[in-house]
This record gives sequence, structure tokens and C-alpha cells, in this order.
Amino acid sequence: MNGQSTSPDLRIAAMLLAIGLVAMTSASVEVSMNMHGDALYYFKNQSLFMAVGVLLALVLARIPLEVHRKLAPWYGVISLALLTLTLIPGLGHTVNNSTRWLDLGPFRFQPSELIKPVLVLWMAAYVAQHGTLLETRLRGVLLPLGIVAMTVSLLLLQPDFGTACVIAATALCMLFLCGGYLRALLGCALCATVAMGGLAVAAPYRLMRIQTFLDPWADPFNSGYQLTQSLIAIGSGGMWGRGLGDGGQKHFYLPEMHTDFVFAVAAEELGLIGAVAIILLFAMFLTAAFRIARQAQAREQHFAAAVAYGVGLWISLQAFVNIAVNMGALPTKGLTLPLMSAGGSSMLATLAGLGLLWRARYEAETLPGTGRAGSRRGRAA
Repeated sequence: MNGQSTSPDLRIAAMLLAIGLVAMTSASVEVSMNMHGDALYYFKNQSLFMAVGVLLALVLARIPLEVHRKLAPWYGVISLALLTLTLIPGLGHTVNNSTRWLDLGPFRFQPSELIKPVLVLWMAAYVAQHGTLLETRLRGVLLPLGIVAMTVSLLLLQPDFGTACVIAATALCMLFLCGGYLRALLGCALCATVAMGGLAVAAPYRLMRIQTFLDPWADPFNSGYQLTQSLIAIGSGGMWGRGLGDGGQKHFYLPEMHTDFVFAVAAEELGLIGAVAIILLFAMFLTAAFRIARQAQAREQHFAAAVAYGVGLWISLQAFVNIAVNMGALPTKGLTLPLMSAGGSSMLATLAGLGLLWRARYEAETLPGTGRAGSRRGRAA
């Protein structure tokens, strides 16, 4: 694809992948040696999934988005079926009281990661086909959000509250940016916020997370242990960090240091400068994705625009939620940091999303406007 090597979104993704691989490797050396007898076990595993993910992204970047628009309903059916399979005893694999994985021989697959790019495609296909209805009628908003509600319900049964929140927020923001009926969206957003808030306090373990979030130092060696250790890691990094590989919290003080809390390890070793750089890279990625979306909207390529909005929102929202959790600005959730945390399913899904984004950019730059029925307007992003 012409110009792919100089696109800002590609450069930003490459930098995040490089920083993430280094930070994840540093964070995982001790746990790799302890669990697998090989200090570079997670490095090798992550490198393999990165290579496969980059290949997948390149393949998706070559496939016209029109193909995905036609197949989006089937993608959705398959993804929902896989989510359902995790709830069947004997098929779903449970880790830390959450059944989110399917065993596929040599590795485990997490359907909740697949549902993220699939939901973006499904929502984008709906926007492209029902743009006028979406802008002017309540039912134009309720139909896609009904599918989102069904997906969220399956995620909550696993339970996976963090992914459910990211998916719901991504869907609402996509509909808003693509010109959805504003009063209906505001009402749905209010209902979703109340519902999620009620679910958060209804489950005892979620209520404990909220209480811990409000005062982690009240019980720093039990319920507040993970958050206090994360805060210690970030605070001890200072301005310039303790040096790559010299962090102390990764020595079995900070749980999930190579997955959910890799940002805390990076902040400890790279300091405030490194932490701010990571946050800025994700902000730049969101800006680049929105620029692609606006360019596609200008050419009336409504499906491409919605895909660009969706991918940018999903990856950036998940990143900022993960970082906020690491910094104690949000209650603890089991969300990875895209492109940086260890996790094959997350890496493959994120790179697949990037492949779709790069295709959207290519079509927005080179193809003429389609003029298909869709959202005749978008909101300034």
C-alpha cells in the first residue's frame, strides 16, 4: 500500500510495540524464570504473537473494506457463539475466578478480545447502511445498542466488567461521531451509566474494588495490595526512572506485572518522562485515527470513517482505562494495555484492528467517494 511506511499511525504503533516489548520483557524476567525455567519465555511468546499479528494486519490492510462490510453480520454471529462457548462447563477455562478463555491445544484463546474488532465492523456496517435512520429515529439507535447490550451481558457472565465498559463506551461514541440521534444517545448513555454503576456495587468483589480504589492504604497488604504496589512502582520512578531492568516492584511485589500492570513497571524504570511519552503516543494514535475518519467522511466513505473512529476509540479507551487503573484513578479492572501487555489474544486483536485502520486510511486517500446511503453528516471530532 502506497505511503504505508510514512503514515503517522504506523509509526506510532511501531513505537508502542517496541516500547511495550522492552517493558514487558523487563517486567516478566522473574516470573518467566519462576514459572517456566526460562527468563525469556514471555519475550519469545510475545514476539511470536507480534509477528503473527503484524502478518495478520498486513493481510487485512490489503482486503477491501467492502468485503468486511458484507461479512460483518457473520463475524458477529461467530464471535457471539464463541463468547457463549466460554460459559459452557468443560469448554471455558477459568483464571482468577473469571471464565474468559477457550483452550485451543497449545494456547488459550480469549473471545472477548475478538469481539472488539468485530463489534467495530458490525457497528460500522450498520452506520453505512442505516445512516439516515440513525440520525433521525430513536429505533435507529436502539437496534445497534440492543446488539451491544447482548454482547455486554455475555461479557458480564464471564465476568469481564472492564471489557464490557470499553465495548459499551466505544459503541456509544461511534454512534455519536457518526451522527446518531443525539437525544436518544444521551438517554441510552445515562441508562448505561446507571446500569453499570448498579452492577458495580451489586457484586461484593466489585464493591470491594471500589472501596479499595477510594482508600487503597486502608488495607495495603490485602484488598489494597495490588494498587498500593502499583503506586509504589510509579512513585519510585521519579523523573527519569530507576533504569531499564532495575525496577524493584517486578520482583514478585506487584501482581500481574507483565500483563495488566506493565505500565507501572515502565513508569518505575523509565520515570515520569517515559510514562508521559507512552500516554502521549496513545493520544497521538487517537488523533491520527480521527484524522483518517474525517478524511473518509469528507469523501462519503461512511463505512471506512466508522471503522477508523471505532478502532481509534477502542484501542485508546482501553489504554487510558488501563493506565488510569495503574495510577489509581479508576478501580482495578482486568484490562491489558494494548500493544504493550503480554497476551496473545489481545495482541492479535489489536493488530487486526490496526490492519483495518490502515485499510481505511488507504481507501480514504486513494478511492473516490462511494455516495452510498449512510450518515450524511458527522460530528466534529
